[in-house]
Amino acid sequence: MRAVEISSFGAPDVLRLGQRPVPQPGVGELLIRVAASGINRPDVLQRAGHYAPPPGASDLPGLEVAGVIEAGDTQAMASAGLKVGDRVCALVAGGGYAQWCVAPVGQCLPVPAGLNDIEAASLPETFFTVWSNVFDRGRLQAGEFLLVQGGSSGIGVTAIQLARAWGATVIVTAGSDEKCAACIELGASHAINYKTQDFVAEVQRITNGRGVDVVLDMVAGDYVAREVECLAEDGRLVIIAVQGGVKSSFNAGLVLRRRLTITGSTLRPRSVEFKTAIAQSLRSQVWPLIEQGKVRPVIYQTFDAGNAAAAHALMESNQHTGKIVLTW
Repeated sequence: MRAVEISSFGAPDVLRLGQRPVPQPGVGELLIRVAASGINRPDVLQRAGHYAPPPGASDLPGLEVAGVIEAGDTQAMASAGLKVGDRVCALVAGGGYAQWCVAPVGQCLPVPAGLNDIEAASLPETFFTVWSNVFDRGRLQAGEFLLVQGGSSGIGVTAIQLARAWGATVIVTAGSDEKCAACIELGASHAINYKTQDFVAEVQRITNGRGVDVVLDMVAGDYVAREVECLAEDGRLVIIAVQGGVKSSFNAGLVLRRRLTITGSTLRPRSVEFKTAIAQSLRSQVWPLIEQGKVRPVIYQTFDAGNAAAAHALMESNQHTGKIVLTW
């Protein structure tokens, strides 16, 4: 099969289209003939040598795919309501940049009605991540305020739509007026251009000094101190990436007085059982919203798999709004 390999750690041009054996599914797994593969920030980090796959995972990049089930553990598939020939999308720990990909049955979901393979491939990584962090760890409720750092990212556009569907008020930051406008169109109530505005002051203005209930942070570093200032009493800060650095200092007194929670997680190394539970929640609570058109995939651009280097270059440019997808 064709697969996108990392020939050496470095810039996007280290990605090469090569040949690999078709992987074989084991117990509790199935084999997908891949039509499209989503691109995510961890793929870029892996290519640069900063994010190794977890033990046992494929060395190929790629954390989400969509396609058709070709084979697999019949009993496990039957228990999940799946069978050979079904169209599915899946979250995987690696190996997604290939024509065939093995996935745990529990991490596979049927393609929502009305979606094509490209749209379906854009769902798993961001939807699993947002559900786990905004709703499970962050405990976002209807009527609360959510601040999303990087609202135009794949994670951001998913968080905006899901939080809005849950009845929360969404504030986002983005790096241009055009991206801010795109976030408003997707359902954010307020968008802050972090290059021209102080997001702490803007959050205080928007909430009349109350602050937000949940912050979804992909930056960390010196953002943490500023986000602590943005939180309302009993507020929750959830860190899911550290693009701004791993070290932070903040006002611990505010944490005490406002009873704040600072937490975070990374999804890739978590167990199949943990990810299966998220998949079940998505299928029951989110997939109907997609099929009703209340939440939709946002695709910025697609690339042929042989042009994966250009796709990574686009992601690193931060010029996109929404998801970038490879096609096979």
